[in-house]
Amino acid sequence: MHPHISSFIDSLVLYDYLLFGAVFILFILFIILGIVLRNKIFLATIFITLAFSTLLAGPVVGYIQIHKYLFAHDITDVEHKKLEFTQAVVVKGVLKNSSKKDFSHCDITASAFKVSGNKYKDLILSLKPFQKSTIIEYDIPKEYLLEFKIIIEPFVYSGDYNISVEASCQ
Repeated sequence: MHPHISSFIDSLVLYDYLLFGAVFILFILFIILGIVLRNKIFLATIFITLAFSTLLAGPVVGYIQIHKYLFAHDITDVEHKKLEFTQAVVVKGVLKNSSKKDFSHCDITASAFKVSGNKYKDLILSLKPFQKSTIIEYDIPKEYLLEFKIIIEPFVYSGDYNISVEASCQ
């Protein structure tokens, strides 16, 4: 668990620290307002609830939105083909850096998951892929189109499956 936390902290940018600081200041502000208005139970309860909601949801939602804006990218033209004589699936696609800054690296992950035909079961199965493969591409300039190829092996599943491709860029 320690390497995951260290890599997360290493990947933080200045805007993340500003976000976490602003969330903490809002938390303190709402707690103080709740204490000041302790004679008005309804308002005090709202401010205390708002304080803890901000503390729990603010960093998560803010982090996702900041990174969606700062490190915007698009993945298009995704194709996959199961090879006949080898136990592998080849996934091809195009990654476009649509942000206003250059990426130092992108982790592109292809995930394979089972398909059952039931939409609720498919939703659950899509959360737990049975096989993944990741490649890392370095130094991607803004507005650059990067063609990638990922090989998922050994791929021995013979049933119906779907492939999803995600990227995490910085």
